[in-house]
Amino acid sequence: MRRLILIALLGAVAQLVDGTLGMAYGVTASTALLITGITPAVASASVHLAEVGTTLASGLSHWRFGNVDWRVVALIGAPGAVGAFAGATFLSSLSTDSAALWVAGLLLLLGFYILVRFGTGKVRAVIEGRPAGKFLGPLGLVAGFIDATGGGGWGPVANSALLSSGKLAPRRAVGSVNAAEFMVSVAASIGFLFGLGKNNLPYGIVAALLIGGVLAAPLAAWLVSRLATRWLGVGVGLVLILTNARTLLNGLDVTTGPRFAVYAALVAGWAAIVTYGIRLANRRTSTATGTATVPARERELEPVA
Repeated sequence: MRRLILIALLGAVAQLVDGTLGMAYGVTASTALLITGITPAVASASVHLAEVGTTLASGLSHWRFGNVDWRVVALIGAPGAVGAFAGATFLSSLSTDSAALWVAGLLLLLGFYILVRFGTGKVRAVIEGRPAGKFLGPLGLVAGFIDATGGGGWGPVANSALLSSGKLAPRRAVGSVNAAEFMVSVAASIGFLFGLGKNNLPYGIVAALLIGGVLAAPLAAWLVSRLATRWLGVGVGLVLILTNARTLLNGLDVTTGPRFAVYAALVAGWAAIVTYGIRLANRRTSTATGTATVPARERELEPVA
């Protein structure tokens, strides 16, 4: 019973992270399950089954707080479901070490790009237009495939690409990706049930993750609707950098001492960029005269009252 309560609490924490930043539920929850001794395939299947409920609750909560673009949900979610089903049924047993390192390197670069962009306050000048279907379709397919075969990745891949495109406000990117993840989770779960068999899944653990995540989903949606655009982007950048740096360092067998030195350097660099961004914002405020009118396309970036 204590184990299930702990897993429920970890599920709630994972959902708060995912619902606020649009990523890392699978990584957080899977890591917790692996520590308890569950095999990777069963851990991934358990997380995806739990995500059927948590993503539904999260998507509805984001919709309630005005964070969802349903056009984006449809165009990215359907291909994502196809990719997730294919990955879960045909490719989950294959070694993905090399692919994981390549993806981690790509996401690390995107993390730096997003951090610099949001940390220096330059995001307002580029949010315009709408994400094209020819961009969202392949993105969903790749993100769904990586999510099912790599034990997570829907949020990092989809959100980082949407944010770096400069065509969707951060809170809508997070909300739309969370809503679309419901379709991805259903498809991946069906694939895992076919591949592993329904009798090999720990339904008590699935229920604990589900309960914790569902309870935390409304709070996460409320937080993301009120966080300042800049700090949401900065948070996403930091999560991408640290998470994927860890994957790369582990894959390259870097020892503990140098690994923590790299982490410290990355955090110091993140803090320097944030500090620079704050000083730049203060300088702009001090030199401004009167009250500037906010263009209509920039009002979308303001937190919802």
